[in-house]
Amino acid sequence: MDASAPPKVVKTNRFLPYWAVFQADLKQTLTSWIYRVWVLVSLGAAVGYLLYRFGAKQVGGFVQPAPEMISDLMNWVAFGSVTLVIVLTAGAICSERGTMADSVLSRGISRYQYFLGKWHARLALVLGTFFVIALLALIGSLFMLHSDSLNLAGSAIALATVGSLLVMVITCGVTVSALSSNTVVSIAIVWMVLYSAGFGLSLLPETYPSPDRALQALPRVLKGFYDWQMVSRLICGALALSFLVALGGMIGFSRRDV
Repeated sequence: MDASAPPKVVKTNRFLPYWAVFQADLKQTLTSWIYRVWVLVSLGAAVGYLLYRFGAKQVGGFVQPAPEMISDLMNWVAFGSVTLVIVLTAGAICSERGTMADSVLSRGISRYQYFLGKWHARLALVLGTFFVIALLALIGSLFMLHSDSLNLAGSAIALATVGSLLVMVITCGVTVSALSSNTVVSIAIVWMVLYSAGFGLSLLPETYPSPDRALQALPRVLKGFYDWQMVSRLICGALALSFLVALGGMIGFSRRDV
C-alpha cells in the first residue's frame, strides 16, 4: 500500500439536508387529512359548479360567460378555502416542536435549511394543487360551455394574481408557525393578521392595489381587459412582502429556542 497516496476527497452536498426536509414535508403534507379535505372540497366545488352551469345551459338556455364562472371559482379558492390553507401551513413547524430539537440541533441541518425546506414544500404543494385545479376548470369551461370570451394572456395573469395572494397566505402561515409554539395560536394569529390587512387595504383609494379589488376585477382580466401596471404592482408587492416576511421568520426562527 502506497503511503504517499493522496487522501480520497469526499464530496458533500450542502443542499442535501434542505432537500431531505423538502421531500419529507411533501410526503407528510400529502398524507394529511387537511390537505385531502382541501383538494376534495376544491375539486368538488369546481366540478359541481361546471356541471350545474352546463345543465342550466342545456335545459334552460341560461348561459353564464366563462370569465364570470372562472372568477367565481377563483374567488371561492381565495376566500372560501383560505382558512384550510392557513390550517395547512400554520402548523408546518410548531406542530413538530417535540421532535424539532432532534431534527435541527442533533443533525447536520441548519435552521435556515429547515425553514426553507418547510416553506418551499408548502409553497410547491399548495400552489401546484391550485394551478392544476384552476387549469382543469379553465379547460372544462371551454369544452362544456364552448366559450370564446376567455383570453389566454388574461387567464395567465388571473392565475398569477390569485397565486401571488396564496403565496402571501402560505408564507405568513409558515412564518408564524416558526415563531409560535402552538398550532391553534398560529392559526388564529395568521387568520386575524391576513383578514385585518385585507380589510385595511380595501379602505385605501382605488389607485392602491388590494386583494378584494383584484378579485373583483378577475372577470375583466380573464377577458383580456386589465391594467398591467396595477396588476404588476399587486403581484410584485405580494411577492416582495412574502419574501420579507419569510426572511424575518427565518431569522427569528434561527434565534429562538426549540
